Amino acid sequence: MYDIIIVGGGPAGLCAAVYARRANKSVLILEKNAFGGQIVYSPKVENYPGFESISGSELADKLVSQVLSQGADVEVETVTAIRDEDGKKVVETEEGSTYEAQAVIIANGARHRHLGLPNEERFIGDGISFCAVCDGAFYKNKTVALIGGGNSALQEAILLSEGCKKVYVIQNLDFLTGEKRLQEILQKRGNVEVITGTVVAEIADTPEFSGITVERTADGTRTELALDGMFVAIGLVPENGAFVNLAALNAQGYFDTDETCRTQTKGVFVAGDCRSKTIRQVSTAIADGAVAALNACRYIDEL
Repeated sequence: MYDIIIVGGGPAGLCAAVYARRANKSVLILEKNAFGGQIVYSPKVENYPGFESISGSELADKLVSQVLSQGADVEVETVTAIRDEDGKKVVETEEGSTYEAQAVIIANGARHRHLGLPNEERFIGDGISFCAVCDGAFYKNKTVALIGGGNSALQEAILLSEGCKKVYVIQNLDFLTGEKRLQEILQKRGNVEVITGTVVAEIADTPEFSGITVERTADGTRTELALDGMFVAIGLVPENGAFVNLAALNAQGYFDTDETCRTQTKGVFVAGDCRSKTIRQVSTAIADGAVAALNACRYIDEL
């Protein structure tokens, strides 16, 4: 039996593992995909303390190496259920494994909602991005499209407009849903063109990302847009449903906890983008991991 099992190998989970191992707790990390989480898709990270510039995949590799050097165990498996049995936590995986621990930290993140178009996955991190804060600087004086019309999308578009030559804001509805104040800011930007009632129909099938075809929903009219990059801001998708028996979810499906990262189930903690919060950055995920691990260690020590 492990002291702590961590569900998710993104920045929050990896940071939690480091703190738990430094407290001399045995740790197992279960990750269903690639270690590092969403950060691995960023070609360059320039807002993480200690590094002027580093690729997302390199930062993820450093985090994983640190965890392994500290002595944590890792397995690539998909967690399907966690049970609270007689004071211990039983973790089951899709691969048929069962693990036990005194405490569990759920740090399974949240994935960006994709458009679901051919070629999309191929260009993610190389022409298609989900974070203007992370990647907007790479498109200075270039032409980009921002897909979405909510608050997050408009904030991203405003940021992009400060450095890009041209920004298309493309919304599937006939109106933007973001705050009026944000819309007013965009309207004053001469390099921003808002296109409503329009969807992205195709992503150009070229060796490098070169543009998209958009389609008006009213009449099916199609237009090709030559682009240097595209930012998608149509929401995040939490995948917390399997753990609803342990931790309360809010209306959007995120774990509804305070800054202690504790849940209503003793010995179960949550960290990172799967948790209800206003800012989702690698630095805030790291902070959650530290908080969750320290509280999990304290919980174990008091048993």
